[in-house]
Amino acid sequence: MGEFIDKIQKAIADLQKGKFILIYDDDKREGETDLVIASEHVRPSSIKTMRKHGGGLIFLMTSKQIADKLKLPFLSDMYKEIDDKYPVLKALVPNDIPYDSKSSFSLYINHRDTFTGITDNDRSLTMNRFSELTKQIKNIKDDEAVKIFGDEFRSPGHIPICVAAEKLLKERKGHTELVISILKMAKLSPAGSGCEIMGDNGKALSKEKAEEYAEKKKLVFLSGKEIVEAWEKWSK
Repeated sequence: MGEFIDKIQKAIADLQKGKFILIYDDDKREGETDLVIASEHVRPSSIKTMRKHGGGLIFLMTSKQIADKLKLPFLSDMYKEIDDKYPVLKALVPNDIPYDSKSSFSLYINHRDTFTGITDNDRSLTMNRFSELTKQIKNIKDDEAVKIFGDEFRSPGHIPICVAAEKLLKERKGHTELVISILKMAKLSPAGSGCEIMGDNGKALSKEKAEEYAEKKKLVFLSGKEIVEAWEKWSK
């Protein structure tokens, strides 16, 4: 038990210092390991690390509370509202996701000070400023929050936002919920940046090889089950 607590505390301390941690969801879910960092600490070098050592999709994660304040829709819900006008959206309905019941994807954004939005500099700016925005809007009205959001960001863009379930790990145990939960435990803004780690065989990097990478880079490797257990203790 002591080793488990030390591992969680080390992960929290590393996130607070701006270091990456690795999170593996579950054998029965995606079976993938994500490189994760607090968005408030993202720099161009962080994007480079995710590009070169991750190789999957580089994305933002935030809480349902922040998403609600910014009026961010789930893309799947938004598509339902307009599928009469755009019938292709009915044909593309994501009703057969093999590992989950619903996609957590919301809008794709770029900061308005970016150029193309895809460079390391541009993506780090978008992620870092989104994290700052979550702090800025905490105690203001929703309409004002949306205006501030629109003044600073545009959509579509190159950074997808994934929105956590409202009840977090009580409701869903995806990477988005795992990340937002540990960020809350770390008392950091509810904005995380992540990227799946890909292997060289056309598949996600295996759990064993991800653990080897973590050991080599001196990064904490956590399983979803470990975060769930820590969250249950912390949230009591």
